[in-house]
Amino acid sequence: MTELPDLEDCAREPIRVPGAIQPHGALLVVSPEDFTVLQASANAATVLGLPDGALPASLDDLPAGTPDLAAELQAWQADEDPGFLRSIRTRGRVLQVSGHRTDQGLILEFEEVEEAELERFETLLPRIRRFLERIEQVTDSGEMFHQMAVEIRRLTDFNRVLIYRFDEEWNGIVVAEDGDGALPSYLDLRFPASDIPAQARELYRLNRLRLIPTATYDPVPMVPGTCGDGPLDMSLAALRSVSPIHREYMRNMGTAASMSISLLDGGRLWGLISCHHAEPKTVSPQVRAVCEFVGRIAGQQIGARERTAEVEQRIDLKQIETRLIARLSEARSYQDGLLANDALWMGLTGADGAAVVTEDDILSAGNVPPDKRVRDLCRWLDTQGINRVFATDNLQAHWPEARDLADMASGLIAVPISQIRPSFLLWFRPEMIRTVAWGGNPAKATETESGRIHPRKSFETWKQQVRGRSEPWSAAEVGSAGDFRNAIINFVLRRAEERAELTDELERTNSELEAFSYSVSHDLRAPFRHIVGFSELLAERLKDIDPTSRHYLDNIHGAALSAGQLVDDLLNFSRLGRTQLDMARVDMDKLVDEIWRSACSHIEGRTVEWDIAALPPVWGDGSLLRQALANLIDNALKYTRDETVAHISVKGEETPDETVFAIADNGVGFDMSYVGKLFGVFQRLHHADQFEGTGIGLALTKRIIDRHGGWIRAEGTLGRGATFTFGLPKR
Repeated sequence: MTELPDLEDCAREPIRVPGAIQPHGALLVVSPEDFTVLQASANAATVLGLPDGALPASLDDLPAGTPDLAAELQAWQADEDPGFLRSIRTRGRVLQVSGHRTDQGLILEFEEVEEAELERFETLLPRIRRFLERIEQVTDSGEMFHQMAVEIRRLTDFNRVLIYRFDEEWNGIVVAEDGDGALPSYLDLRFPASDIPAQARELYRLNRLRLIPTATYDPVPMVPGTCGDGPLDMSLAALRSVSPIHREYMRNMGTAASMSISLLDGGRLWGLISCHHAEPKTVSPQVRAVCEFVGRIAGQQIGARERTAEVEQRIDLKQIETRLIARLSEARSYQDGLLANDALWMGLTGADGAAVVTEDDILSAGNVPPDKRVRDLCRWLDTQGINRVFATDNLQAHWPEARDLADMASGLIAVPISQIRPSFLLWFRPEMIRTVAWGGNPAKATETESGRIHPRKSFETWKQQVRGRSEPWSAAEVGSAGDFRNAIINFVLRRAEERAELTDELERTNSELEAFSYSVSHDLRAPFRHIVGFSELLAERLKDIDPTSRHYLDNIHGAALSAGQLVDDLLNFSRLGRTQLDMARVDMDKLVDEIWRSACSHIEGRTVEWDIAALPPVWGDGSLLRQALANLIDNALKYTRDETVAHISVKGEETPDETVFAIADNGVGFDMSYVGKLFGVFQRLHHADQFEGTGIGLALTKRIIDRHGGWIRAEGTLGRGATFTFGLPKR
């Protein structure tokens, strides 16, 4: 028996180029030009019935009476059929000849078949037709798999036939079985991916059927040992000798003969139909051809049903998405809409919890981790460079910090909604603790003795409790998350466009209003000044007029002064939107001292206690800041004039990011329920007869602070005074 490979070389075992075949047939490699034999199996003379026992040098050396195989091969090469298949009679025997093209030559395989098998082949076709009609009517996938196992066992008479499906990690699970009791049942058992390594799975994908009539055969070597520049690639050869490790695996399993039929879905290896027998057993090429045909049809049925189920689920999820998007369009923001429709939000993926994470906030629904852990998760996701959809049913395998979150976040779907910030839509599923049964301990898939590797010897049922995994996400659910991401991005972009249009319109309107205000204010200044001037001249000339006329004249003069002041304030307000700031370091102590000296010259006869602290400097436009402070201090003086002793304080302090000032008084104050109106143009909280003013001063002050990138707020109590606080950013 061939020596087993070393442990470290097992994964690289050359199973495509074993240099030998199984003994139930013979193999020739012939030149496609002249059909000379380039390589032959050592048993070719025996199988082909050559009289002298010598290996053939060309197809002309085949026994007398053999049909002209060279002529048939010549005709085959002229068409596009990838495979060659003929039955030939020679020396009272029937040989099945199959061939395929390779870069190293034409590979021809010869197997002896019984005459009765050729007759049986014709009776199989109606039977296969009836089988196909049956499985087309079956709606349950489990029942369809069972029908496949039953039909293949009837065709082949194996003791046991399994339908074996691969999962995402290439572990296998037996989903259907039919047997006669000679071999133990493996139904619902799992087998580790190491039982069928990646290179073996690739051969299953390329070559749909493999027969091993006996696990104890002695491989037949190829003569010579190489073909051309290297060993012969037998990937598509039915007679290819299999790995000695696999034959030992079969013996450990209690299986003397086996046959596998690949189930492909769109070129992807979905699973296998695996046939086992307790005794050596051969299957004729004709029956094998029918089994391969059944496998092809079964693969198409499996693929069609899975895609149909996925499409149906996608339709259901798309309906949920449509309803959710319709409700989001009515919400103030998509975040508010998600929270108000949390059942639909989680229903998009069948999740138990969901969250939307932006730079400023985390909004969640259902069973989700704490906000801090969600933020940590998003930082990790951001480092992974995820730009579409990330989905897993085992989050801790990717992010070990999630081990203590299994009860809420074993499963995760994450989709990014920003390319520049760690912002995500997240869906969570808790762990689904379940017990799975393996055909032997998966941790002992191989055993070693004296530095040699051997397949495991035990296939006794081994149960494992699976933790840390959620119910897997389906392809439709993952696709639904991706579709919703696109919908949210489109939704946000549409809202942004609408806001941009509104902003543009507001900017145009404001620009027009400012231009109108500036024009009107500028044009009205001169007439009001004329009224004031002429009323003063008239009062000088008419010193002896009656008291009523004097009263009328004084009213004209006062009204013109008030209107002129209003026009001046409007002009200053409109200019502020057009004025370029002249930024520099401003000495606030000096600025307030100037304002204080000017104010003191107008408060004769009043008692005012000033509390002006040392003020920090700021970076800003000195003239505009002087105007803002003057407005606030003038207001404090105006609204404290009825106090016996007025108290006015001006204070300032620095923080790491800004400089804050506060002007407080003990005057009439105001009702805080009206604070929202305080900084509006022409908004007054006291009647004009009580306190003079145009109603523009505070609006002008706020605009100055806004132009500096700062903020301003007011606090007051009726009869107890008011405090105005504003902050300016540091340079």
